[in-house]
Order: sequence, then C-alpha cells, then structure tokens
Amino acid sequence: MQKDNTSTWTLDQFPVPEKDGETRFHDFDLDLSLMRGIAEQGFQYCTPIQAEVLEHTLAGADAIGRAQTGTGKTAAFLITVINDLLRHPIQVKRYAGEPRALIVAPTRELAMQIEKDARALAKYTDLQVMSVVGGMNFNRQQERLQNELIDILVATPGRLLDFAKRRDLWLDRVEFLVLDEADRMLDMGFIPDVKRIVGMTPKPQYRQTQLFSATFSDDVMNLANRWTEAAEVVEIEPTQVTTDTVEQKVYITNADDKFTLLYNLITGMNMDKVIVFANRRDITRRVSDRLQKKGLKVSLISGDVPQTQRMKTLERFRAGDLQVLIATDVAGRGIHIDGVSHVVNYNLPEDPEDYVHRIGRTGRAGASGMSISFACEDDAFLLPELENAIGMKLECEYPPSDLLAEKDSKNGNTHQPG
Repeated sequence: MQKDNTSTWTLDQFPVPEKDGETRFHDFDLDLSLMRGIAEQGFQYCTPIQAEVLEHTLAGADAIGRAQTGTGKTAAFLITVINDLLRHPIQVKRYAGEPRALIVAPTRELAMQIEKDARALAKYTDLQVMSVVGGMNFNRQQERLQNELIDILVATPGRLLDFAKRRDLWLDRVEFLVLDEADRMLDMGFIPDVKRIVGMTPKPQYRQTQLFSATFSDDVMNLANRWTEAAEVVEIEPTQVTTDTVEQKVYITNADDKFTLLYNLITGMNMDKVIVFANRRDITRRVSDRLQKKGLKVSLISGDVPQTQRMKTLERFRAGDLQVLIATDVAGRGIHIDGVSHVVNYNLPEDPEDYVHRIGRTGRAGASGMSISFACEDDAFLLPELENAIGMKLECEYPPSDLLAEKDSKNGNTHQPG
C-alpha cells in the first residue's frame, strides 16, 4: 500500500553511515515507503527508547515503556504500527468506522501532535490517519468516520466514547492499541473511560499493545499487565532529559515580585521563544494580560481556551509570531516545538513529574536550553520533591536587585522597589 511516487525513491538516496553504539533505522527491515517518510523527517539514528522498543515490537511483542516526552517514543510506536499495517494489508472487505490501529492520549494537544507525526511518517503511503478529540468540530469528525476507511485513529477518551456510543466507531477490528502517557490518564481520572475503550478492542492475544508512561507506579503497572500479554518492559532514565541539555535555576522571591521579575528576565535576557508555566488558568490570564499591556507578543493556552484557538496560538508560537507562550500543565502537555530557548515556572508544580515535563519543552533534540523557576513562600516547600524527581540538587539564589526594579516598558527607566 504505497503511492506511485515512492517507486522512484530508493534507500541509496538516504545514506546513513554505521556508527558504534548507534542503531540506524536502516538496521530494521522497514517498508520502503515508511523509510522515505523517516528520511524526510531527518531521522537517522534511533533514540535509546526507539532502538529498544522497535527491537521488540517489530517482532510482534507487546511493550511497556517508561520514557519522558521528548525521548522519541511517539515515533517508536508509530513506526511499528505503520510498518505492520503496510506489510499486512487487509484482504477482506472493510467498513467505515473500523480503525486498524487505535492510539489513546490524555489531551487534545498530544493527540493532535501524534496525528501530525503519523501523517508525516505515512506521507508516502495510502494509510489514512485521523484524530477524534474534544473541542473540535464534532460533525466533521463524525462525517469522516461514517464515510471513510480509517487506518490509524488517534483519540482522547471522552470523544472516542461519544462516537462509540453513537455506533459511528467500532473497535473490534483493532490490531494495534497504544496507550500514551498512562500516568497522566490516571491523574486526570480517565482510567474508567480507558477501561471501557480497551474492553471494546479484541483480547490482548489478538492485538499488539504498547503502553507508555513517565512513571511506573503500582497502578500503572497493574493496568499495563492487565492490558498486555508477555510484554517487554523498556525503561529509559529521565536524567539526561532534564540535566544534560537544560540549565536549571531557581530564584527565591516574593509572590508580589514575580511579575516584575518575569518581565525583566524576558526583556533583559532577550528571550525570543519562552514558555511560562503557571498552575492555574486565572494566573495564566492575568500574566498574559499584563505582559500584553507592556507590549510583548504573548498568548496563552489553558483548559478554557477553545481548541481551534489553541491550535492557532501554537502555530503562531512555532512560526515565531509570538515571543511568549503561557500555559497550564494540562494544556501544555504534548507541546513539541523546536527552538524554545527558555522555560519559566511562574509557580512550582505540585507534581514533580510536571516539573520534568515542563523543562523538557526546552533543550530538545540535543539543543541547550534554560529553565528558571520562581519559588516563593507559597510553594518553596515543594523543592525537595522536585529534586528527588530529577536526582539532583537545585541551586537556589536571590535575583539581582536590577531584576526586581520596575521598568517603564516604553523608555526603559527603572524604579527601584520600596
């Protein structure tokens, strides 16, 4: 199942030399049309989780993987799914609303990022990819499910169940099931929904299942063992994600000084692409409004921002039209944007794993980045847990006085506090 223009392309056009200690995508016997998609994405050598997962899953095994966002896990499970669908085309009559592969993700942003990655990898095949997520046009998704043959379906739990209840979607033909960010689905209360979804798919021995999670809690492992069969367990330590490529700094400050400190950091350090994380929607809106009044190009994504607006905001940020993106943890999950120079934690996250996730937005793909966290009287007690999560001591310091000085955004004059 490949498009005609692939026949003019050969592996000779994608030379990747062998390298000690590295696994190439060439080293796996992948379908040529998939390899062309991989070549166009610029993937040459596998990340650690890709190398380990593909070794097992391309041979048909189930997999349970522990890895942070940004380690390449999405490509790992997509390559397995796409390759197998291409190698084993359906010989019997197919019907609309019966996907061959189902990928379940906890948030709209992550689901849509997976869909985008799948389309890119399957570009030179005839595989049909779509996502069903809340906050998007229901009728348009419904029409496509009712009228088209879908090979790979990426979904958030709620919208998936909506379509299943309406009998627009049938999961009894699913050959591949991928559950991404299982720990986040637990945290968000999605597990009852996911249990119903898994129950609609064939039994574990009749499908290939991959489950990924940033943490392996007892709850996650219980679910993983229930939903997989003789799964290979792959663990990639997160330390490299957080420490090798990201410089981390913590400023001890008062809650009242946070905004001034943020503004002075952004302007004083010429941060050209910065994500600011806050714990609540009202904080993101307040900070966004104040930065806009000071003339910065800023926008926000949070749970109460319509999905279409979030997508436009992310594209503007990706394109460089926005200097500052302000996000909550749930909305920020699944943001994959290259070139983010700085991450600022306006509030320390209550969940240490969210800290790892946040700072992983910068320092991606081997580039360097900087994370700056504000710790005040309200949340400094969270620091020991964050340090345990990343396995290192965070150096705390008081910000220089010039970073706490009120500055006139028009002429740069400063007004010392107090």
